[in-house]
Amino acid sequence: MYTALFITGIVAGIYIIWYNVFIKRQRCKSSTTLHGKTAIVTGANAGIGKATALELAKRGARVILACRSQERAEAAVRDIKRESGNAEVVYMQLDLASLQSVRSFAETFLKTEPRLDLLINNAGLILEGKTEDGFGMIFGVNHLGHFLLTLLLLERLKECGSSRVINVSSTSYTLGAIDFNYLSTHKELGVGGSSFRLLKLYGHSKLCNMLFTHELAKRLQGTSVTCYSVHPGPVKTEITRHTIIWYFYVPTSWLFTVDPDSGAQTTLHCALQEGIEPLSGRYFSNCAEEEVLPKAKDDAVARKLWEVSERLSGLS
Repeated sequence: MYTALFITGIVAGIYIIWYNVFIKRQRCKSSTTLHGKTAIVTGANAGIGKATALELAKRGARVILACRSQERAEAAVRDIKRESGNAEVVYMQLDLASLQSVRSFAETFLKTEPRLDLLINNAGLILEGKTEDGFGMIFGVNHLGHFLLTLLLLERLKECGSSRVINVSSTSYTLGAIDFNYLSTHKELGVGGSSFRLLKLYGHSKLCNMLFTHELAKRLQGTSVTCYSVHPGPVKTEITRHTIIWYFYVPTSWLFTVDPDSGAQTTLHCALQEGIEPLSGRYFSNCAEEEVLPKAKDDAVARKLWEVSERLSGLS
């Protein structure tokens, strides 16, 4: 009995140390308030996006929840208004799997909202299938939809002083690669099918997020707009719910994940922290800048991805 208790204690101690070193996330320390500011958060009806929107609302921002599902988004609006005490929280319909929806969202926003201070490209998925425009779902939603959205709103961001764009990426970018020939032929980053292949496609899309941020920062030099890519950490969300991984993930996720509020902290750090403007284009994890692999800051690949994305989204 004592041996079993001793072993249990050792295992528990090792887990606590491991959790605190590798899983637990730092919290955003900024005390910045956002009264008079406007923020867009995509995918804000659940998970990290909802937690991000809630904190921005608590700080006084007008927050636009840019979501596909009206029912889920309106429920999130009610929750955020109640918890934040901020009535300036609204839903606007956005389906990132439709370039027409992205254009309609941008057109409506620009007509009805006089300013934009924070654009948080948070939405993401791991899902088989095609978008309305025939692109691979993961590429279309995780990269191309956000690329188009950002460029359509860029002038409004520039008009509003020190504005920021935050692209929620992932350490999964390390698994990513971009095959431009395959993308040109199939409108997709690779072959899907199995859960493992879907995870690879997700990694490819997260590398796109990194390269987009890298190139965007270059093109924003000389303006008051800065941009950052972030890794939220191992967060308990529903992103794998459409794959077989979900069935293994749910029973064990409490062991190696944090809640969405913790996962939102690095996004909030990049949205709120003063003095990080010189780090535009960089990658942040656990509320700190982190060095990236060379493929995530390859100038030639980033430039080519931008040009290809312009063509695929109808901007050129």
